Amino acid sequence: MAKTKSAYFCQNCGYESAKWLGKCPSCNQWNTFVEELVEKQSSSVPAWKTTPGSQRSNKPNKVENIESSMETRIPTGDQELDRVLGGGLVTGSVTLIGGEPGIGKSTLMLQLALNMTQKRILYISGEESEQQIKMRAERITTSPKAECYILTETSTQNIFKQIQQLDPELVIVDSIQTLHSSQIESTPGSVSQVRECTAELLRFAKETNTPVFLIGHITKDGAIAGPKILEHMVDTVLQFEGDRHHIYRILRSIKNRFGAAAELGIYAMNGNGLREVTNPSEILLSQRDEELSGIAISATLEGARPMLIETQALVSVAAYGTPQRSATGFDTRRMNMLLAVLEKRCGFRLSTRDVFLNIAGGIKVEDPAIDLAVLVAIISSHEDISVSSKICFAAEVGLSGEIRAVNRIDQRISEADKLGFERIFVSRYNMKGLTKEKYSLEIIGVSKIEDVFTALFG
Repeated sequence: MAKTKSAYFCQNCGYESAKWLGKCPSCNQWNTFVEELVEKQSSSVPAWKTTPGSQRSNKPNKVENIESSMETRIPTGDQELDRVLGGGLVTGSVTLIGGEPGIGKSTLMLQLALNMTQKRILYISGEESEQQIKMRAERITTSPKAECYILTETSTQNIFKQIQQLDPELVIVDSIQTLHSSQIESTPGSVSQVRECTAELLRFAKETNTPVFLIGHITKDGAIAGPKILEHMVDTVLQFEGDRHHIYRILRSIKNRFGAAAELGIYAMNGNGLREVTNPSEILLSQRDEELSGIAISATLEGARPMLIETQALVSVAAYGTPQRSATGFDTRRMNMLLAVLEKRCGFRLSTRDVFLNIAGGIKVEDPAIDLAVLVAIISSHEDISVSSKICFAAEVGLSGEIRAVNRIDQRISEADKLGFERIFVSRYNMKGLTKEKYSLEIIGVSKIEDVFTALFG
């Protein structure tokens, strides 16, 4: 009888060690090593059968001798998903979707499978029964003629047998943490099992040119569960975000080998599934009847999509001695930097004030063009003077108080013009080469924070 071999794996990054270690030498995390049984593969044959033509011997080629060709894109019928993927599904690609429990990952994938009526799709579920999936499909289906097949299985060997018989054009796995391979003697969801199952699906996708979707769990820190190498193995990593107590969901691209890695898709969750939101500015701008202090509108960019978002600030007297600094959807360290600029360059005494900042709509913004709107919202709340809802801002603020230029200013101005804004404040250095005549709103170029406050508050 062969001796059982075991090894220790880091649950955070997948680092393998022959003995237990308190601290992982790869990711420097403590107490993450667990013991797992490991059995080496007895043969070099992959877990699934390949066609005779797929086993080929590759030879190195010079760059100029390689024929370039555009990758084949498969439209999914979902405009938001196509935008995030870079124009559609690429044949042979492996896409990983992560998100919190109950956020709607399975609903999004099942809705995709039911909408692609021209493709033969295999939906593999290791978490739900066929009856549960059928109940969800009846609630969200728009085309009962979809050629979607449901398989409730967790063994990769059995899965590949069914794939050979069905020959699907798209495979969806829900979820990768529930699969297990007989090549590895460890429990499903462990580091070695997740890595091996993903490797088998990756080989299948590349050698048959079949796109594969993997649904992944996330940890309490918000990262995708399993080894970090999982995100390196796949072609695309998508994050499905949102609050379960609100109806809006955000699909964000974290990594994309076939497109931009900064795209954003927005959905609204209702009783009939996920609805695409084609104009996100409508949900990110609140409809208010009267002007309120502490609110400013900023023209931002998420990938190639311009959006107008509402920045809300509240400045009050620190009741407990130590001022509080809190930001939702915005970097707190950057907010502290902007407050220091107001203290030093403009003379506003905010060191004894509580400052709270919120980005409406529940999204996270990293675009530096929101800086000016943040400062205007803070001063508006501090002085209790409202800013007109027909004014928006698109500029970065430097440490010396200068207003810096931002990229693709014409797209930001066009979006503000389309939504009916009357004035937009931009950097004076963005005015070069800008044609004002083609816009109906007034474009104001400023170079210092003082110029903005003088124009708004007098």
